[in-house]
Formats: sequence, C-alpha cells, structure tokens
Amino acid sequence: MAKSNQSSVTEFVLLGLSGYPELEAIYFVLVLCMYLVILLGNGVIIIVSVYDSHLHTPMYFFLSNLSFLDICYTSSSIPLFLSSFLTSKKTISFSGCGVQMFLSFAMGATECVLLSMMAFDRYVAICNPLRYPIIMSKASYVPMAAGSWIAGSVNSVLQTSLAMRLPFCGDNVLNHFTCEILAVLKLACADISINVISMVVANIIFLVVPVLFIFVSYVFILSTILRIPSAEGRRKAFSTCSAHLTVVIIFYGTILFMYAKPKAKDSSGADKEQVTDKIISLFYGVVTPMLNPLIYSLRNKDVKAAVKNILCRKHFSEGT
Repeated sequence: MAKSNQSSVTEFVLLGLSGYPELEAIYFVLVLCMYLVILLGNGVIIIVSVYDSHLHTPMYFFLSNLSFLDICYTSSSIPLFLSSFLTSKKTISFSGCGVQMFLSFAMGATECVLLSMMAFDRYVAICNPLRYPIIMSKASYVPMAAGSWIAGSVNSVLQTSLAMRLPFCGDNVLNHFTCEILAVLKLACADISINVISMVVANIIFLVVPVLFIFVSYVFILSTILRIPSAEGRRKAFSTCSAHLTVVIIFYGTILFMYAKPKAKDSSGADKEQVTDKIISLFYGVVTPMLNPLIYSLRNKDVKAAVKNILCRKHFSEGT
C-alpha cells in the first residue's frame, strides 16, 4: 500500500468487554481480587525464599523466579485493564502497546523455559539424588534461571520489533483486552509473512521443545518412582514433583484449550466465541499466576514453616 494512503497510528483502542457493560462491573471486582491475591501470594513466596535459609535451594530459587515473573506478567496488563473499566477512554499509546507486548512475550517465553528447568531439577533430585548437590550447584542453577530470562527477552525483542515496525493504515481498534500480538498484526497494512514465520519458529522453540523436555523428564521420573519398593517411598518421591507437574498441566492445558479448540462457523456463534475467547484469555493471564503460589504452598510444609518463622520473628522483634 502506498505511503500516501497511510495514516500514522499513535494509539490503539482496546474494545475488551465494552459491548457488554453489564459484565464489566462483575469482571472488575473479580479481576481486582485475583490480582491482589497474585501480588500477595507470589510476594510471600519471594520473601520466604529470600529470608529463610532453609529454602536456599535450587527448587525454591526457581520458584521465586516464577513468582516474580507472574507478578511482572500480570502487572504489565491488569492495571490497564482495571483502569479501562473506570474510564470511557479505553486506549493505549503506540509505545505503551509495544512495552506491553514486549513484557507479555518475555514473561510467557521465560515461563516456558523456566518450567523446563524446574523439571530438570526434579529429574536430578529423584533420578540421581546422590549427585544432586553437584549437578544442581549454585554455579549451575543461577545461570539456568538467567538463561531463561535472557532467552525470553531476546525472543520478545525480536517479535515486538517485527510487529511494531509494521505500517498501520488508520484502523486502530483492537478487539482484545491488551495489545495481543495477533490482534495487532490484523491491523497492519503490509505483508506479515515474516512475523508469522518468526512466531512459528518461536512457538517451536519456546512451547514445543520445553513440553517435550518436560515430558521426557517425567517419563524418567515416573519410571524411577515406580521402581521404589515401598509405597511410602513412592508417595514421598512423587510429592516432591507433584506441585510442579500440576502447574505445568494448568499452564500448557490452558494454552492448548485456547488455541486448539474448534472455531464457530456461523456469524452469531463467532461473535459469542470472540467474547468467550477474550474471557478465557483474560483468566488465563490471571488465574494461572494466582494458582501457582497456592499450589506450591498449600501442601508444602517447608513454605508453611518459613512463613511461620518469619511471622514469629516479626512478632518477637515487635515485642522486644
């Protein structure tokens, strides 16, 4: 398209649930409560992992990284989403859209890699426990976590720069809650084949490869657990990785449900499906980060003991 026919887009309009005002108040309260739980739950995990020396282990180091990641991921979009319910102006600047897209991509890709690193940690702990202190030393697990963040950030820089350099020819309405890259690409008035190819490659690297790595790790883990002679030993061994496995199933299960479900063919069904997809996308970005600390702490005696110790120390210091 000729440049003369293009107009500069300085902001995007986020439709969200603007067509369903009766739902906005309900979802505002729900999302606000869930966001507060995310901040509190993940914040507690980070605090106890840092301040309790008993939790200075690879597993809790990865877990604190996951909690920090979830806080960053939700904070990149939820405050804007909540503010859109309180004002009639549901817009985001072009640069703000790029920042939001970058953070969303970076956190999502980093979480995929981080979950695979956590699977490797559980594999070593169960399948090779005698060498665990050597293999999962601080010189190993810190670079593993740093590599996850670097890989996710590099991928995000690539995808965001490719998307935001595209020309936009006046249409600036995004049928979404956030600057979701697929919704943004639909507004571009240029060939997006390079974007599509780069996203396919990125999905293979950051979705398919980690899933395969986690699957293979758990095949070895389950094989080792089944060879343990006592039922109590099998139960204890499985309990050390059950929380991580639950998080993985929720994380990838939601992604699979979002992108693999069949599409509606009639127009009325398509409209309802769009609303359903947006709500699923919204809760995917909120529910998973909210459940992670709950899953890791509800049945985790170490975390409960750490929280209790910190509270006792605080109470003792205040009393003296």
